[in-house]
Amino acid sequence: MSPIFRRGEKKNPQERVVTLIRKPGCHLCDDAQAVIEKVCAEVGATWEMKDITEDEELYRRYWEQIPVVLVDGAQHDFWRVQEERLRRALTR
Repeated sequence: MSPIFRRGEKKNPQERVVTLIRKPGCHLCDDAQAVIEKVCAEVGATWEMKDITEDEELYRRYWEQIPVVLVDGAQHDFWRVQEERLRRALTR
């Protein structure tokens, strides 16, 4: 089978890390955080939060997309976080 069509090795949800890149006073960020907290608690994944106003590189890359969600360092979503989509990403 072509490597293009091969899936990567399935990871245990407890090995996954979700990163929320947010800024203070952002209601969309608060909504995203609520979804992330819920899904990560259900599947056992770890999550962390980074403030875009405290990191020049994050600011440069993501300012127009806040909130941004990364899964294992790769961009997963921005603006709105869909609960089911995040759950699938963490359990596949």
